Amino acid sequence: MMPPETVKIGIVSVSDRASSGVYEDKGLPALRTWLASALLNPITFEARLIADEQTLISAALIELVDAGCSLVLTTGGTGPALRDVTPEATLAVAHKEMPGFGEQMRRISLEFVPTAILSRQVAVIRDKTLIINLPGQPKSIAETLEGLRDNQGTSLVPGIFAAVPYCIDLLGGPYLETVDTVCKAFRPKTAQRPPRTMG
Repeated sequence: MMPPETVKIGIVSVSDRASSGVYEDKGLPALRTWLASALLNPITFEARLIADEQTLISAALIELVDAGCSLVLTTGGTGPALRDVTPEATLAVAHKEMPGFGEQMRRISLEFVPTAILSRQVAVIRDKTLIINLPGQPKSIAETLEGLRDNQGTSLVPGIFAAVPYCIDLLGGPYLETVDTVCKAFRPKTAQRPPRTMG
């Protein structure tokens, strides 16, 4: 069996204070850790830590798309505060909107806090790249990507990452292979390759 395809993923943490060194950024490590645990594919990361400035965020997203990233995940800057402009910066570079991702993230987060309705995460496609805004907290990042399970491990609310590999297939990107115990990718049977045996 052929080894999994290498995938290039852009990760962007948006924070005035972390980007200026006031405190340590936790967004980029959280994204790296989760993606490394969820994917069998070798990953090349393109990381950016930037301030809450719409033009800077948009420029970083365009740069990552142009660099060949199949997927770009952002964290931070999606609330209602005056400096929160990540969704606006993301929509400004979009060729298509993918509203289902934001809807599902808010559905998951509402299981924990009523203020989840204040979250404004969006997802878009630019060229052949899927760009998704994630929450700012590492715990919330994992919850929205993985979804919710009961004590037996049965899925209660699907995480958004289950739909990411097939979306990237449709964009002509690499075939993402997931670790099912973390987040099982969903594909129609006609789009599935034989499952990889873990050994």
